[in-house]
Amino acid sequence: MKPAAFDYLAPHTVAEAVDALGAGAQVLAGGQSLLLEMHLQRARPAVVADINHVPGLDALTVADGTLTVGALVRHRTFGSPGAVPGPLGDLFGRAVGYIAHPPIRARGTMVGSLAWAHPASEWCALAVALDAVVEVRSTRGTREIPAGDYFRGPFQTAREPDELLTAVRYPLLGPDTGVAFTEHRRTGFSFAQVAVGAALTVRDGVIAGARIGLANCADRPLRAHAAERAVVGAGPSPLLFAAAGEAAAAHDAAPVPEPYADVDYRRHVIAVLVARTLREATPV
Repeated sequence: MKPAAFDYLAPHTVAEAVDALGAGAQVLAGGQSLLLEMHLQRARPAVVADINHVPGLDALTVADGTLTVGALVRHRTFGSPGAVPGPLGDLFGRAVGYIAHPPIRARGTMVGSLAWAHPASEWCALAVALDAVVEVRSTRGTREIPAGDYFRGPFQTAREPDELLTAVRYPLLGPDTGVAFTEHRRTGFSFAQVAVGAALTVRDGVIAGARIGLANCADRPLRAHAAERAVVGAGPSPLLFAAAGEAAAAHDAAPVPEPYADVDYRRHVIAVLVARTLREATPV
């Protein structure tokens, strides 16, 4: 199929892009989700504003213990060693390999994934787990939205239609933090049935902090608070991590049945993946 007719705009500044959104345009960054929906005519925007000509939105910066990712930073950037320092870079490097396939990773963007808000998105789950902050701009000014408040449901966010998502910021992870990311899917290029990202801080043999993000375990990305409470203050062990997995499946997740995966099966997968991810994230 071909997309319905639309007007194309190519703003060269953030202000021009924001004005286009205020007039009802749909943003095009990587286009890896939007263009497919347009070809299937499930999305029929009257105007598309291509922000790839706006300078500065491709910036990836580290300052004052914070990583800032601009709206045009491509997925594949995070597969490059040293692109992001420390354990945070390691975590992103582990997650990015699960995102679609190389052509998608070459064009799609992290911030675009947050704007699209697919429940199975790896980046969305990590944003919630890591207390990321999303920056949006409109003609009214700039505002910041904590990732935990940003996601409202499948493809639904706190961003208003006239707001441009310009960046996302993450706190860097300390050197005593281990990370892991695991995913279960039917085929290599399928969406995740369940994905889990974890950052585990261990000091003097005791888990001092835990961040666990779940993808496609509910109608939005989740932070597994019950699982985190199950491990913090205890020493790492397989039994502890198994209990955390059961807590995540029973108390954090709210899975719905999918083809080839009923609710009981998906809860089982959640428990197994959370336990496995925590074992892999335990610092050596």
